Amino acid sequence: MRVPSLPQRTALAALAVGLAATGCGAAGAEEADGSSLTLGYFPNITHAPALVGVQDGIIPGALGEGVAFDTRIFNSGPDAVNALFSGEVDAAYLGPSPAVNGWAQSEGQALHVVAGAATRGTGLVVREGIDSLDDLRGATLATPQLGGTQDVALRWLAEEQGWDVDTAGGGDLSIVPQANAETVDAFALGEIDGAWLPEPHLSRVLAEDDAHLLIDEADLWPQTDGRFVTTHLAVGAEFLDRNPEVVEDLLRGHIASVDLLNEEPERARAAAGDHLESLTGARLDPGITAAAFDNVAFTVDPVAPSLLAGADRAEAVGLLEPVDLNGIYALDLLNGLLAEDGRERVAGLEG
Repeated sequence: MRVPSLPQRTALAALAVGLAATGCGAAGAEEADGSSLTLGYFPNITHAPALVGVQDGIIPGALGEGVAFDTRIFNSGPDAVNALFSGEVDAAYLGPSPAVNGWAQSEGQALHVVAGAATRGTGLVVREGIDSLDDLRGATLATPQLGGTQDVALRWLAEEQGWDVDTAGGGDLSIVPQANAETVDAFALGEIDGAWLPEPHLSRVLAEDDAHLLIDEADLWPQTDGRFVTTHLAVGAEFLDRNPEVVEDLLRGHIASVDLLNEEPERARAAAGDHLESLTGARLDPGITAAAFDNVAFTVDPVAPSLLAGADRAEAVGLLEPVDLNGIYALDLLNGLLAEDGRERVAGLEG
């Protein structure tokens, strides 16, 4: 089957609306053949393929009437990986560090990365008076969760500077884990000096507080021309083995969602804003939404070299034991769909 064109995606959205009206997608929904898929993702712009794909009905529409579709919302990658382990979710949009940690903890048995989703869209935002790396000594900075992608990035920066940091918030730089929404509030109250954040939280702090961007993470990836995986789509290994057709349809919806983000950005941004409002109860300022989207690039390419480099960084800061990542990618289904649509294949670690 081919990746849906834009008119086909509209039809998928219409189909999904009809399914929702009859109860498809509700928690505990069951279909006659028993097929189901629960998808996890974050209320972040870096997870926009999920936001748009769910809000516009693209993903449930691609799965079809025979698959009961449900969602779970997470605020950190480690929590989402644990949900994959337990079977609470069958697939999840994840950052690279949680995916690597999950692969390592399960000895390559629990999950596979089946597609890329987003690159860029993260950085270190700080208060006034912090104008250089040297000014960070003694500061208190937040990351979404210990061992998460942004946490590894900040700890790697500290390692490069020769600073001592620990997992209890001590050392030359105090790194504290906080949910992104809590970090935004803590920054406004002056309780922290900065944070390594994903979008839209990064743009929100920049717009609402006396803050500035000290580091755009893209600048730390010269070896990949500023491209580094922020989010990719992972699937439970057992689920993939049992339900390759369902995963293929999930990928079909994922590709269509990424296409919409790139081909109709205004429509996609509106859909993402609507979905974020439904999840958080608050509407992002349109200017913040636009700035956040401008800072993220959406692609199905997993940018595999950056995953390997990120794992090396996590190992260097003591958050990961040496791990063999060969086999973490399962890209055959994705590349099959891309080939059917005349697109270039994407590569994992094996090329």
